[in-house]
Amino acid sequence: MNWESLDWEVLDRLRDNFLSGTAASGPYWHTLTDLECYDFTYGERIGWKWDAVLRELKLRGWTPPVGATVLDWGCGSGVAGRRVLEFFGAANFARLLVHDHSALAMDFAEHHGRKSFPHAIIERTGRNFVPSSEVIDVLVVSHVLNELNDAARAELRALAARAMTILWLEPGTHEVSRSLGVWRERLRRQFRVIAPCPHQAGCGVLTGANERDWCHFFATPPAGVYADSGWVKFGQRAGIDLRSLPYSFLVLDQRRATIAEAPGYSRILGEPRHYKGYAKVCSCQEEGVADLMLQKRDAPEVFKALKHAGGPLVYRWTRAGGRISAAASRFE
Repeated sequence: MNWESLDWEVLDRLRDNFLSGTAASGPYWHTLTDLECYDFTYGERIGWKWDAVLRELKLRGWTPPVGATVLDWGCGSGVAGRRVLEFFGAANFARLLVHDHSALAMDFAEHHGRKSFPHAIIERTGRNFVPSSEVIDVLVVSHVLNELNDAARAELRALAARAMTILWLEPGTHEVSRSLGVWRERLRRQFRVIAPCPHQAGCGVLTGANERDWCHFFATPPAGVYADSGWVKFGQRAGIDLRSLPYSFLVLDQRRATIAEAPGYSRILGEPRHYKGYAKVCSCQEEGVADLMLQKRDAPEVFKALKHAGGPLVYRWTRAGGRISAAASRFE
């Protein structure tokens, strides 16, 4: 697949399905061409978000279980499962299973998984896998929340109960992110929260008068995308700002001592808002979510770092009330 062979009308139809909400009514893949076009465009953008999440996990020192079985549930074109294997190394996994309510999607994901990793075991789930009690070492979930019906939600809950670790990525919209937060609250009874949260407490976004807030972040597209005529045309036709890759995510782990705890840290949600001489941030910490202000004269180096932020913005603040006077980065 390339920009010359891309079927733009297929992308238009898929976009209409996603925007109208009809994607939740059943499989929307009609042909393998649908999946090829999706994987080359929308799927690649999702892959860039996965790259950001996986890089953060590396910063945190997190690794999946040794010799793990990975289940890419709701796989679509399979980009999520492939990204996980590529990042951690396919040789470190026992196998990758792909599952979707569309048989066509499983065909595509299985084929392209084997093409990308010819020495790995890539296969679709058998008929008895989903209702079984077999442990799932790594459950990968990507961009499914706005497509789930009641039966699919029940299936996902059952699979999560069997998982040792969960890697979950969703769009960074207000509605979907807050929905993922509700899943976090349910699952933290069983799992330790690895990311994005800097704490194990309840989700501050979902408490108090925080209805307008949501837990989201921004990935950075690869260099050269803005100058690529194919991507520019895609962005214009799909109504997408190529500079913006908002996402929400959740990483959970049942294993003990997988990474060192770092109490007292806060995480900036969204992006810092910069004004003349000061910045404001929406900060999440164990005691809740709060809007904080940093004046440039109080901590000029921190102010500069926030202005040119890249990667996870996790800090230990020194502050009085809502005013920050100093900060130490978690990942420097």
